Amino acid sequence: MASVKQWIFACRLRTLFLAAASVILGSSLSWQQGAFSTHTFMLAFLLAVTLQILANLANDLGDYLMGTDTTGRREGPIRALQGGCITVGAMKKAIAAGVMLCIALGLTLIFTAPGIAMGSTTLIFLLLGGASILAALLYTMGRHAYGYRGWGDLFAFFFFGPVPVIGTYFLHSGSFDARPLLPAIGLGLISSLVLNVNNMRDIDNDRASGKITIAVKLGLKNAKRYHALMTLSSFLCFTAFNLFYMAASPLSYLYLLIFIKLFQIMIAINQREGRTLDPYLKQTSLVGFLLSLAFALSINL
Repeated sequence: MASVKQWIFACRLRTLFLAAASVILGSSLSWQQGAFSTHTFMLAFLLAVTLQILANLANDLGDYLMGTDTTGRREGPIRALQGGCITVGAMKKAIAAGVMLCIALGLTLIFTAPGIAMGSTTLIFLLLGGASILAALLYTMGRHAYGYRGWGDLFAFFFFGPVPVIGTYFLHSGSFDARPLLPAIGLGLISSLVLNVNNMRDIDNDRASGKITIAVKLGLKNAKRYHALMTLSSFLCFTAFNLFYMAASPLSYLYLLIFIKLFQIMIAINQREGRTLDPYLKQTSLVGFLLSLAFALSINL
């Protein structure tokens, strides 16, 4: 029977930063507009983190069953099923429990958030919640796993950027407007950066295993150019937000200094490949989290 420590390892805590970042970003924007609910923030935060853990467990199971983790050529840390510390049966039960918890948190959030009125918006959020759970499960699980067909970056972009940021903003404020769009796109791009680092690290193993990621399609050299383009685009999105909405507040630009680290990472990965890219996964995810915190403080000063 797996220990608590082994389950914590399987949850991959280093990946949880961006899930939290999306809720912080959306909540800070609604706070700026004078609409903030503590219980909505807490429920959204718990749901985002639980969805990410569910995705991590499903990814572990999916890659194991597909044979991607058992080639002996994977460059990343040994995973739970790959290392034999958790059985397939136990992982399936954990995933089922994770789905049930996500449903419970999601329904509680939808039916208690001040921004939602009974009607069409309730249905929209129920559909988005269901789509989020399916996205967490189907990245590497099933015959049509989208992570094996080059769609992982796009799904990471939407489900760590526009969907949670704009969704959280609406749950607080009850408003769909353009204000959260640019920050949501910027954070979504950072989420895709994290996945791209992962896929560049594992490019040879993924290619051999039939996992066709964007990095595999582009090749390592062009994947690094793609990484640079996303980094610059994210910076421009956040800068444009300030120019449109915060131009009269010089202090609100301070959070953009966080991008210095993202540009340093961009430069560093150009000189690395394989397992030497692994540290930049956590670093990029942490930068996204710190950026959301700095953004929240800067725009609400």
